[in-house]
Amino acid sequence: MPLPESLDVLIVGAGLSGIGAAAHLQRRCPGKSFAILEARDAIGGTWDLFRFPGVRSDSDMYTLGYSFRPWTHDRAIADGLSIRRYITDTAREAGIDAHIRFGHKVTRAAWSSDTALWTIEAHRSGTAVPERLCCRFLYVCGGYFHYDSAYRPDFPGEQLYGGMIVHPQFWPEHLDYTDKRVIVIGSGATAVTLIPEIAKRAAHVIMLQRSPSYVFSLPTVDAIAQRLRRWLPARMAFHLVRMKNLIIGMFFFQLARSRPEWVKKRLVRMVEDRLPPQFDVERHFTPRYNPWDQRVCVVTDGDLFEAIGSGAVSVVTDEIEAFTAGGIRLKSGTEMQADIVVAATGLNLNLLGGIEFTVDGAGVAASRAMVYKGAMLGGVPNMAFTFGYTNASWTLKADLTAGYVCRLIRYMDSRGYAIATPRPDPSLGEDPFLDFTSGYVIRALEMLPKQGSRRPWKVYQNYFLDAFTLRLARIDDGVLQFERPRSTLSRSAAAAALFHSSRRLDA
Repeated sequence: MPLPESLDVLIVGAGLSGIGAAAHLQRRCPGKSFAILEARDAIGGTWDLFRFPGVRSDSDMYTLGYSFRPWTHDRAIADGLSIRRYITDTAREAGIDAHIRFGHKVTRAAWSSDTALWTIEAHRSGTAVPERLCCRFLYVCGGYFHYDSAYRPDFPGEQLYGGMIVHPQFWPEHLDYTDKRVIVIGSGATAVTLIPEIAKRAAHVIMLQRSPSYVFSLPTVDAIAQRLRRWLPARMAFHLVRMKNLIIGMFFFQLARSRPEWVKKRLVRMVEDRLPPQFDVERHFTPRYNPWDQRVCVVTDGDLFEAIGSGAVSVVTDEIEAFTAGGIRLKSGTEMQADIVVAATGLNLNLLGGIEFTVDGAGVAASRAMVYKGAMLGGVPNMAFTFGYTNASWTLKADLTAGYVCRLIRYMDSRGYAIATPRPDPSLGEDPFLDFTSGYVIRALEMLPKQGSRRPWKVYQNYFLDAFTLRLARIDDGVLQFERPRSTLSRSAAAAALFHSSRRLDA
């Protein structure tokens, strides 16, 4: 039986994180063989999946963009198509696209300490027999939510409704909402992005929310960035603006944590200033929680407020009693008519892509594992994953994690190590993985790993602390345990372990 194909690094996912991980690997660990397994048929991940009207970033592209590839477009808040092109262009220009295997969904990953290898099982589109590959290091960059399912509560009476119900995650390509009455259920980032765009063509749009979210307006174009780009080289201007936005974002987050009531008043006041005087801001835009207990939603150039002010959009804060033949009846007794209902009700979290992990034959329960440096799991060798920030751009953490993975691989190579395993101290206290009250987090808390009560087991929502931990702190910190190749390898196992050195992958 032929040996499975063997690689130095296997990356799962060809989205923003996976393409960035491959780029860092090429730059910092040249000569390493690698492949990217992507379950879908396109590059882009989230930014290829979501196609609803108005889809865009909810943070600026100077921090959402890669540190190694400056964002040079005028729009700081970019639409989904532009982001998808940015990711695709990055992959093409670096030759990363040649290493991507589309239609490969990773389902199992089995680690063997004897061979110091992962054996990966991937189901390929259109085939019944799974494909197997081996790798020295496994790097999971598959995002944080289920691509195949969304959070979609069942509402009473849906079967009676004569219109169409859609979820933004699965937006119908040819859905025509021109001159239609539309109800959008939800008040999160997707809803505030979708509604102003739909309102341009719909007869009327109702934003139906059970409770309000914090929203604030950001300009599409960063005026300071525009000036710096005229005066300075593009790369220098990019990094200055990136640092400026990073510092402002971190300052705002820390201020919200230390003075929540003051920040709450400021956010609500900014909304009041953008809406008509008679609008009930206290009811519709004053949340019951503190700022950054959930993500603050971005409204670009005040488009949502303008749509409300023009009468194209109404906001209703109430709970759904049931669907009716023509729309939705609320618990207050009000009945609203709609031709289309958009259920912008959220995501289902899926931290490690639904992969079944085993280590030397024993199953790994991610919910009982502890996270090391926000990038590895305790007791799981030679495996890292990307999970970005909840209070800042995802890519900031993805870049740091990719840099750390490269540091770790180089360190192991320089000392002849084959295995690196974070080993938790049994005396460590446990805390939830995320200190966040958004619905998608609360629903998944029991499935998420834990963070520890002290470093390096803490999960920081702080770029500067992570930069020190992942870029500067010692690799050999006494917690990460290293092993050299075991001398008890069988001939076939040894051949598999060495196979990566004699063959490069050209996908």
